Amino acid sequence: MKVPIRLFGCALGFAALAVAGALAQSPESPAAFSIQFVSQFDYPGTGNQTRPQKINSTGDIAGVFVDTSAASFGFVRFSNGNFSPPIADPNATSNFTEGRGINDSRLVCGDYLDSAGAFEGFFFQAPHTFTNYVVPNSTTTIVLGVNNVGDFSGSNIPTGGIQEAFLNIGGTVTEFAVTNATATLAYQLNATNQSCGYYIDSLGVTHGYWRDSDGTIHAPIDPAGSTGTILFGNNDRNLIVGRYSDSAGATHGILFVPPNRFLVYDQPGATFTSLNGINRRNTICGRYTDPSTGIDHGIIVQVVRTPAGGVMLPLAPPSAPAPAVPGPAVFTAPAY
Repeated sequence: MKVPIRLFGCALGFAALAVAGALAQSPESPAAFSIQFVSQFDYPGTGNQTRPQKINSTGDIAGVFVDTSAASFGFVRFSNGNFSPPIADPNATSNFTEGRGINDSRLVCGDYLDSAGAFEGFFFQAPHTFTNYVVPNSTTTIVLGVNNVGDFSGSNIPTGGIQEAFLNIGGTVTEFAVTNATATLAYQLNATNQSCGYYIDSLGVTHGYWRDSDGTIHAPIDPAGSTGTILFGNNDRNLIVGRYSDSAGATHGILFVPPNRFLVYDQPGATFTSLNGINRRNTICGRYTDPSTGIDHGIIVQVVRTPAGGVMLPLAPPSAPAPAVPGPAVFTAPAY
């Protein structure tokens, strides 16, 4: 399926381009850069869990909010700070719709639960146009990211197979899996069809990966000290954001600069921080959990030049992959 969109031109500031170029090319980066807090936001309503997922070039953010009845809905937070009404796929019969991605035409992608309790993908164009999507010959489909030409990525379970990642580029579907993974998920693809995501090994441990436009998979992508890594989004320079957990049980936001460098960001006072989407200006959306209330709050942070640089971690040395364990297909609901 090819989703038609209107391309949206965006003039980038020279400062943003300079930071992006330096991060991608400078041999000492990202030590000379850090991630700075910009703002916090919450979907309107008391007690909502706010879980941003992706951010487009103009600063519009798509995500998920969960209300106090545990119902899930998609949302868009526009760059002016206003919010869309709740996004609920008309075929979602159990109050479960998740906004996962957004491009510069404000085309939103995501997933919902159908009447049979299976995940299906959707696209939403305001004010009320929904297009549902299922990978052919699959029992489960989740759409997790969409780029500016309408190509998209996600995860599916082929009939009789294990959960794998997919890319839909120009209407052609490519399915792939990391070797020996029990589940592989593709969360985003950029303008040159580089994609990123995470996979689960046979021991149940999550690892990041990124896939080059020629199909080469780089894995595992884990910072030193990680007990589990998830990568969520990349921009057109293939700067990648995500999170990792450590042995003390804390979860840290990360910016990965291929091939082997990480910047770490922790929201002050929080033990759970996740960075989920990054745009061409190196503006990042994510969330943290307030340890006193258990409520998730959305955040916007920015990659900036700083004399001292931020906290940096090296890539963990690769270890022998856990052997594959044959078994029936089991669906892993994607992280957020």
